[in-house]
Amino acid sequence: MALDILELDGKTFVRADQLPIPEWPCVLNDEPQPTLTIKDDDMFLVTDTLGNIACNLRDDVNASMGLFCADTRFLSRLELQIEGRAPVLLNSTADKGFMLSVLCTNPKIENRLTPDTLGIRRELLLNGALFSELEITNYSTSPVSFELSISFDADFVDLFEVRGFGREKRGEALRSVLDGKLAQEETLDLTLAYQGLDGSIVESRIHFDHRAPNFFKGYTAIWQLQMEPHETQRLGYRLVMFTNNRPTSRPNIPATLSQAKAAEYMEEQNWAQQITRIRSDRALFNRTIERGEQDVYLLRQSFGKNSTLSAGVPWFSTLFGRDSIIAASQTLMLNPTIARETLNILAEYQGKTDDDWRDEQYGKILHEIRFGEMARCKEVPHTPYYGTVDATPLWLMLYAEYYAWTADLETLDRLWPNALAAMDWIDRNCKETGYLSYASRSQRGLVNQGWKDSGDCIVNRKGQQANGPIALCEVQAYVYAAKVRLSEFARMRKRIDLADRWQDEARELKNRFNRDFWMEDEGFCALAVDGEGKHVDSITSNPGHCLSLGILTPEKAYSVAERLRAPDMFNGWGIRTLSSLSPAYNPMGYHIGSIWPHDNALTAMGLRSLGLVDQALEIFQGLIDMTQHQPYQRPPELFCGYERSGDNTPVRYPVACSPQAWATGSIFQLLQMVTNLVPDAANNCLRIIDPALPESIDSLSLHNLRVGGTLLDLEFDRTENTTSCRVAKKRGNLRVVIEA
Repeated sequence: MALDILELDGKTFVRADQLPIPEWPCVLNDEPQPTLTIKDDDMFLVTDTLGNIACNLRDDVNASMGLFCADTRFLSRLELQIEGRAPVLLNSTADKGFMLSVLCTNPKIENRLTPDTLGIRRELLLNGALFSELEITNYSTSPVSFELSISFDADFVDLFEVRGFGREKRGEALRSVLDGKLAQEETLDLTLAYQGLDGSIVESRIHFDHRAPNFFKGYTAIWQLQMEPHETQRLGYRLVMFTNNRPTSRPNIPATLSQAKAAEYMEEQNWAQQITRIRSDRALFNRTIERGEQDVYLLRQSFGKNSTLSAGVPWFSTLFGRDSIIAASQTLMLNPTIARETLNILAEYQGKTDDDWRDEQYGKILHEIRFGEMARCKEVPHTPYYGTVDATPLWLMLYAEYYAWTADLETLDRLWPNALAAMDWIDRNCKETGYLSYASRSQRGLVNQGWKDSGDCIVNRKGQQANGPIALCEVQAYVYAAKVRLSEFARMRKRIDLADRWQDEARELKNRFNRDFWMEDEGFCALAVDGEGKHVDSITSNPGHCLSLGILTPEKAYSVAERLRAPDMFNGWGIRTLSSLSPAYNPMGYHIGSIWPHDNALTAMGLRSLGLVDQALEIFQGLIDMTQHQPYQRPPELFCGYERSGDNTPVRYPVACSPQAWATGSIFQLLQMVTNLVPDAANNCLRIIDPALPESIDSLSLHNLRVGGTLLDLEFDRTENTTSCRVAKKRGNLRVVIEA
């Protein structure tokens, strides 16, 4: 049969369906497996605890495993075997975040190996590419010989496909041809390739080092090893991802794993020197803080010259408007540079036209951007997609918060036109009802467009779904805060007309909100007002976001605060997203009974602002206790809403992202809550108002805290119910005011 040879970007390929590829058998295991996750910039890898990505026996098994970059799976099988058998796991960890380490041994191999003869150390590391090394030691007193194999495959599916979005048609798998011959035993490189429906060619190019495979069988590299007693041998490879013959992640990729590891450690050390170092007198709590610092580092993702925090691994490893903004706000005390670069990136993508397919409007801040084949082929509207109602006022709030910490007038002035465009979008969309609401225009857009954006979460007290347009309570609080804070900047810029107008509009909004959203019979704020102007009257966590922003009158704010701590809402670990008394309640529901750390941290800030310190510290302690039950002391995106009682542990949500940006950020927001720092860098002042450490911590130190141009070391100590603060060191002329 004549092969259909393709010459693409200077390389030669043949369509894979024209040449059957011999398969190396899978290890039969169709049960979902625990996973390890590592990340570097726009790449992430999810494997089982052996470091394997086993070939799927059912389409729904371990679907999230793989090597991903630019929303494409570049590796869907990575399977280490000894004589066709899986190794026996001894230990594994992904503690470093960018690298996973596995220690394993061999099973019994008839006539070849007795159990536990081999010690196998396996490392997998990301740094612009995937690097891997195996170190194999024969611990027997006799020579051994055996066959070791690594099977590779890449389906190059779009991340939306992995998440369950169907496609009517896909591109074509390709197989590389070198020097006019099919790539087989004579080459040390292996290339997996795919041509998308948009014509793009994506490749996974694998180069072997230390020792070449003896031969290939399809996409399986096979080594025939002979080892003397206590001899050690090393194998390795580097996988580089390409799109249209250019590296997908970034250029200048290290050549070896040792070089990549050194580069990662150096970058991490540089990062550690730029952030506030926060430590307590409790070792376990310090591990939680250290994990948070490392995860903020890991979640950074580059977009042009700036970087921001991607929302979470595996499903949301990209730029999100709401998530990236909230995480940047949470980490201002850690490193305000994150906030500046987040503002810059989102300003660059700010809506420039009206486009129903993308739910885009002029001045609107995006929801999410994707770079995979389905986005490129316009099968999904994420190029970017703008279906979020809250990202725009949240951007304005971050704009103000960043200035309070830094007094960075250059950024304030440069982004002022973006702030005006954002406020103009808010005003246009509030014109009809007086409230900022959402209703999707896109055929593939989100039905719900607040932070609770699943399809079943906006329910009334009967558990029925609300009809749009939906005006969420917390979104109105964001608008109120944005107008109050931006009016100050307008006055700075001699725009007295804008300053007065925004102040008047904020005051009117507050009056209307307390009238239209208040449920007198419940003594609580409605989740939302629906398209008919009726209350969406379920008891939810959303009003907790309003507490710190000043939109509620004091008596209403205290009533909300008390209701949130009732047993149907507070389960001992945190506040549920939906009351357990609701007909729609499900402790395993994504937004209808689960608990989200960031949601609780925002509420804790609100309780603190009302002077309800003990109540705020109760949330602090519940979340910290929950986190210390998690792998690596890392807070998950969410967890189930089951009651805390006795010695039970928090129930994990099966597919929660981890690490996840605003869950990680909640650690630092809670620390901000207990220290109660109020920066005013423009007036060269930091106020520390009635700090309050929880009973589980006696002392807390902040080193290299940056406020404006000053670096501070602060030390907090608790004696019984009183927390004192002293300035241990100051490099700059900032005025620090400590108020009891």
